[in-house]
Amino acid sequence: MSKFASRQTHESPAARITREIIARLEAGTRPWIRPWRGTTTTRPLRACGIPYRGLNVFWLWMIADFCGFMSPYWMTYRQAALLGGQVRKGEKSTIAIFYKSYAKEVEAPDTGERTSEARRVLKAYAVFSADQVVGLPERFHPVPVTAPVEPEGREAELDAFFAALPIHLRHQGDEAYYEHVADRITMPSPTLFSGFDQYYATLGHECSHWSGHKSRLDRDLKGRFGSSAYAMEELIALSGQSAPCLTLH
Repeated sequence: MSKFASRQTHESPAARITREIIARLEAGTRPWIRPWRGTTTTRPLRACGIPYRGLNVFWLWMIADFCGFMSPYWMTYRQAALLGGQVRKGEKSTIAIFYKSYAKEVEAPDTGERTSEARRVLKAYAVFSADQVVGLPERFHPVPVTAPVEPEGREAELDAFFAALPIHLRHQGDEAYYEHVADRITMPSPTLFSGFDQYYATLGHECSHWSGHKSRLDRDLKGRFGSSAYAMEELIALSGQSAPCLTLH
């Protein structure tokens, strides 16, 4: 969730949403080619159960997808408290947006005639996923229809190969990426993959990025999306993606 924290309080909602979308394109595997399933399919809902509309649907889906939130419900801090819940310490809010209409008096430059024009401005307010709140009624945490199932193709040799690497690996959400500052790999749960071959290939890709840390091969991991450094790093990671399988088979 830290990747979605607002940089500045005066940043406009439009600028923040644009920045976060670009950041997702620059970080990790592109969602339209990823070999695993997402965790969020239900349309985002307000605390009262009314579905969100417009850009809020895409935006809150994106946040839930990145963070691995399962509940479709979103609420303000006050709404959570009124429902008997408490936002967990350290949780970061995101935003929901709305348009506020107002009238503005304008003067025609040629005639000087003053008229009233209806205008709209984009506003935002802070919301939390129900998964960030404890003490809520059970209806805010729907039970999955089916229990997670481990895919086929798990191999002890490959498990041992990755276990022997001194990587900081966590399974969280449904995004795969390497953070060079934290020196950490984040992976979706293996249950979101249709086969362990895809899980191993994705983990191998992120381990290739991990190898470029300044304490190891010291490659340029700060190149922005579209730069030569970024392209070169992705080529290196793609070439190393299948290395574990080629080594053992």
